Amino acid sequence: MSLTWVDSHCHLQERYLPGEGAEDAAASLRRSFDSGVTGVVCVGTDEVTSRQAITLAADAASGRLGGGLPDVKASAGLHPHEATNDVRWLEGLLEDGRPELVGVGECGLDYYYEHAPKAEQRRAFAHQIALAHRHGLTLVIHAREAWDDLFEVLESEGVPSQTVLHCFTGGPTEASRCVEAGMAVSFSGIVTFKSADDVRAAVREVPLEHLLVETDSPFLAPVPHRGATNEPAWVPLVGVAVAEAGGWSSDEVASASRQNAARLFRLDLVEGRKHL
Repeated sequence: MSLTWVDSHCHLQERYLPGEGAEDAAASLRRSFDSGVTGVVCVGTDEVTSRQAITLAADAASGRLGGGLPDVKASAGLHPHEATNDVRWLEGLLEDGRPELVGVGECGLDYYYEHAPKAEQRRAFAHQIALAHRHGLTLVIHAREAWDDLFEVLESEGVPSQTVLHCFTGGPTEASRCVEAGMAVSFSGIVTFKSADDVRAAVREVPLEHLLVETDSPFLAPVPHRGATNEPAWVPLVGVAVAEAGGWSSDEVASASRQNAARLFRLDLVEGRKHL
């Protein structure tokens, strides 16, 4: 039996696609389904892309994008690069109670680029943590070169019971801290990069029950596609690399990451095939 996977974090909105918007997104989803991907989480980074993620998930569920698609869910949030922007639109989206909307984020801290002042990043992050608590949704975190402040804000606000550290870029120490805090840790195509020894070492600190895999497409295409436009169809390559790094079988990683994603993002992985 072929392995099936979930891409727990990708960006298929018009801003990120090289082609024809919704048609290109549908084609990407169809390729992913043909590659054994039964669930996809499309993640917003600001108001426009968050609304587009919700629309994509709704269109996939309704059949408007055609058949042969995975189950698609959406997360809405304000990326740390956008932290100086107003976040009231997010409160309105969450109040609407859309069934496709299952997460808050991606949000967090990015001190590598620091496109927004650190204080503004911390403020926006804390606000979105509070929203995840209030609405009982999964918190999707972006973290880069900001670990101490990240954990300080999380300790102050309280880690939501369902929290994902996406596209993990730290090492074993940071991975252990995430697991101790109760988070799921999601690995991207970085795990396949020759220079990513720390990330591969971190995999060994994450128990299967805390493990997710993702593409973060269109970014970070895994080897052997590095440099190309990434897409959800390539998440099995990430999963196999995670299995090799952690000393598991590919089946163990596929099964655990699929079950974890289904729980965290309310994915219906059987119904993902309903439009065939």
